Amino acid sequence: MAKDKIVLAYSGGLDTTVIIPWLKENYDYDVIAVCVDVGQGQETEGLEERALKSGASKFYLKTVTEEFITDYIYPTLKAGAVYESSYMLGTSMARPLIAKVLIDIALEEGAVAICHGCTGKGNDQIRFELTIKALAPQLQIIAPWRIWDIQSREEEIEYCQVRGIECPIKKGDSYSRDRNIWHISHEGLELEDPGQAPNYEKLLKLSVTPQNAPDEPVQISLQFEKGIPVAINGEKMDPVALLTKLNELGGANGIGIVDILENRVVGMKSRGVYETPGGTIMFQAREQLSHLVWDKETFAHAQKIAVDFADLVYSGKWFTPLREALTAYTDSLNQVMTGTVNMVLYKGNIIPAGTTSPYSLYSESIASFTTGDLYDHKDANGFINLFGLSMKVRGMLLGSQE
Repeated sequence: MAKDKIVLAYSGGLDTTVIIPWLKENYDYDVIAVCVDVGQGQETEGLEERALKSGASKFYLKTVTEEFITDYIYPTLKAGAVYESSYMLGTSMARPLIAKVLIDIALEEGAVAICHGCTGKGNDQIRFELTIKALAPQLQIIAPWRIWDIQSREEEIEYCQVRGIECPIKKGDSYSRDRNIWHISHEGLELEDPGQAPNYEKLLKLSVTPQNAPDEPVQISLQFEKGIPVAINGEKMDPVALLTKLNELGGANGIGIVDILENRVVGMKSRGVYETPGGTIMFQAREQLSHLVWDKETFAHAQKIAVDFADLVYSGKWFTPLREALTAYTDSLNQVMTGTVNMVLYKGNIIPAGTTSPYSLYSESIASFTTGDLYDHKDANGFINLFGLSMKVRGMLLGSQE
């Protein structure tokens, strides 16, 4: 009799390496390991051999890097969504896509369940499971960290050693990392103490510190079409090539390194260091362009939407009617988000160096101190009288009561 199949979200890291033998020891499943490549690069090399040696019956590697950029990063960028003013949602955006790929393979293979290696304290369990509930509610979900007796990453390492399974990390270097083409996050070790400075020399993978960045500034231009970056220094590129290039430029100049103490969905605070070099350049360039092409009310409302969008993405609610509606709304706003943003990269800083757009709302004849045909200084008298009328009435009332 054939065994039931389970699809495992497999990264080749410590957690998922342990989960394969654990599933085989505790459940009568054939384990299908699935690695979803969202731009983690060489980290996917050798994973099939490692998965099969750990006991998996089958291995899939699905590359969806461009889909990640166009269908998840770009909508979030166009919304200007940043969680709690600092976190650029690198892991949050990727998880719904990874879960979607897992679901596709589970349905194709006739699997009865999906397993993930997220801890019971983290956000990722929510992001995976909400996506599964939204797209394939009939599938079972197994989360070993909420079931097994293993209490720490050190115990996971021992679990592998006892069974003769090659461990992907060594004791003393057990940072928890997540990498894709947008960012890399770092958690654990000294970062668990918010009073302790990060060991940047040991942590950083994509970037140098601002102190170690070159002494010479680098000037670049980023061209947008309807809110989407399409060219660097006049050279048009596909989405993967463009983000890769921005990561190189940003990383070399110490751009996009943040130390964040954030509020998780489950209620606790957690600390992490994030490297988002190319994404930081994109977001700040977009900000400059938005100031040029949006009127005051549009800009103000877009800021409110950005907070709501970021919270939805962070909370794993990508496949919801509200997120889809907000994306339609921001798509409309971005119809005028076309232009070129010039910037100088220098030791962790992005310095604006001029922005142009065919949809620019800036008028030199109006903004200039020289009186022009479109603005009469005398008009300000009546405007201020009406704009401040309620304040004047209140002032008169307060004065009469003295």
